[in-house]
Amino acid sequence: MDYVRKLDPALEASDDRFTQMLLGRDSGSSTCEINCIKTPVGDGSPAGLHTHPFDQVFYVLEGTMSLEIDGGAHEAGPGTLVVFPAGVPHRNWNAGSEPTVHLALNVPLPDPDVPFATTIEP
Repeated sequence: MDYVRKLDPALEASDDRFTQMLLGRDSGSSTCEINCIKTPVGDGSPAGLHTHPFDQVFYVLEGTMSLEIDGGAHEAGPGTLVVFPAGVPHRNWNAGSEPTVHLALNVPLPDPDVPFATTIEP
């Protein structure tokens, strides 16, 4: 296991949505998954409104994230913790003027044999 990891320079350089797994099954985790995600202006959750079979937590590092959580509208700026309990419908997008960067924690570690997200049809 690599105990110290740096962010991929492509996170800064990319104009597209970019995800770097910081901790997961492949890096030796048995309890959770942590990703660093950059979302460009106008982009958002690839699955649209969706649920997960695990708890998901975002910590916003940069930009302002727009969110729909269980039917309510929210905004989250730098230093904000966002909690999505398992099974709660949610989506996020970037309606701001600069990219957002956030850490996404999935607990417990997602089961590779179960779909990561289930899209909620409108």
